[in-house]
Amino acid sequence: MQQIPLNQRVAAIPESATLAVSAKAKAMKRQGLDVVGFGVGEPDFDTPEHIKQAAVNALSAGNTKYTPASGTPELRNAIVEKLKNDNQLDYDPSQIVVSNGAKHSLFNAVLALVRQGDEVLIPSPYWVTYPEQVKLAGGVPVIVPTSADDGYRLRPDAIARHIHPGKTRLLILNSPSNPTGAVLTPQTLTEIGTLCLEAGVSVIADEIYEKLVYNDKQHLSILKQVPELQETSILINGVSKAYAMTGWRIGYLAAPKHVAKAIGRLQGQATSGPSSISQAASLAALTGDQSCVAEMREQFDARRKLIMQRVADCPGLSAPEPDGAFYLFVSFADLIGKTLAGTTINGSLDFCNVLLEQAHVAAVPGIAFGDDNGFRLSYATSTDNINKGLDRIEKLLSNG
Repeated sequence: MQQIPLNQRVAAIPESATLAVSAKAKAMKRQGLDVVGFGVGEPDFDTPEHIKQAAVNALSAGNTKYTPASGTPELRNAIVEKLKNDNQLDYDPSQIVVSNGAKHSLFNAVLALVRQGDEVLIPSPYWVTYPEQVKLAGGVPVIVPTSADDGYRLRPDAIARHIHPGKTRLLILNSPSNPTGAVLTPQTLTEIGTLCLEAGVSVIADEIYEKLVYNDKQHLSILKQVPELQETSILINGVSKAYAMTGWRIGYLAAPKHVAKAIGRLQGQATSGPSSISQAASLAALTGDQSCVAEMREQFDARRKLIMQRVADCPGLSAPEPDGAFYLFVSFADLIGKTLAGTTINGSLDFCNVLLEQAHVAAVPGIAFGDDNGFRLSYATSTDNINKGLDRIEKLLSNG
């Protein structure tokens, strides 16, 4: 039977590498195998009680109807206050669009700004979804490499080398970074922002990990460092990482008024407004007690230190210290071309397959992030799992 033809852009979309790793690990677990998963970037904490209670209250009050396409007025107002108090950024509620997760907000932003053939700068290693969203919008991803020697921090001169006048439309900037945990300094943010402003390049600032910063570092928005960028750029954030609310699916963006209005129309034709109950819970997250965020960050920091120590003990592995998020991007470059458990390691797919098949440890291959000499470990898991998984990795590498 002839298959129905697909849209070419949709047909070209690869499966998300992080979700693929998670699915394979779950399938192995269903077979009775003890698999330690370092794949999906999802806090293992439960959503704080006061946030869950706000959802219960919304249900009891009958708040189960459609909301405005761009989000409830109450939540949009709370986001304005959050951006003012936390980020020193001034927005109007009409500039805020609440979506079904930060990934949805990013997709809306890319669709709104990227035209056919536009070049979009994406620092590498990058989050797996950025290039695919650009391609779906008809744009051309232009990868800007970073180096482990610099802690995978983006350098302004690297941006300058990849800007093509008349072609470069946008920079997608993620600090703190997924998958490296890199946090850009105020000086670097100012230099990159000034460069983009002078070159007429807009910025999508993905700040979803802003609450998870360590080593006395401070998260700063590039839009705060170069305020003029607010007229041409979009800020992305959400509640999933800081408040352990991944399944609630609430993200948001702040944009120039005409852009936010256009994105509101787009969302109105695509999904309509996000879940009314999830928005009520997110309102409680942003306006309620913030001690839960500090408590989770403290535990993430302890895990960060532990996983750094354990990886350093593994033969052939190395990783720069991450200052944010909950990921470690680990290099196995010294093992390229060598044999591990009977398999020649030619790249990250080989390495991660050996980890999964031989050590029952699930990690995401670096090729999905644009760096085939590394792999990502998420330390959004218990210390017991970190120790168990790294015990297995260390044993595998020691035995060769």
